[in-house]
Amino acid sequence: MSKTSTTAIFDEDTPITQADSDAGKLVLRKRADARVVQPKKRVTLYLDASLVERFKEMAGERGYQTLINEFLKSALQQADLEATLRKVIREELKGPKAA
Repeated sequence: MSKTSTTAIFDEDTPITQADSDAGKLVLRKRADARVVQPKKRVTLYLDASLVERFKEMAGERGYQTLINEFLKSALQQADLEATLRKVIREELKGPKAA
């Protein structure tokens, strides 16, 4: 038995109304090159209970999972920046190359 979709399909020209949003059937997604881009991926992750509680306290009304996501992205960017900086410093310490 196949299940039929309850999500309405809209043309690009069809306006989306507040009733459509309130029905909860629409998910607006970013598009790149005419295909839907999935901005996030669902994962199961086990964290220390104290860590989760700390993020919940820090997040307040925002949502602790979003805060954890931002922290992880920030840590990766910082690691990339640190690696680039180390590379530049090493190159500068070598001095000018002999021609």
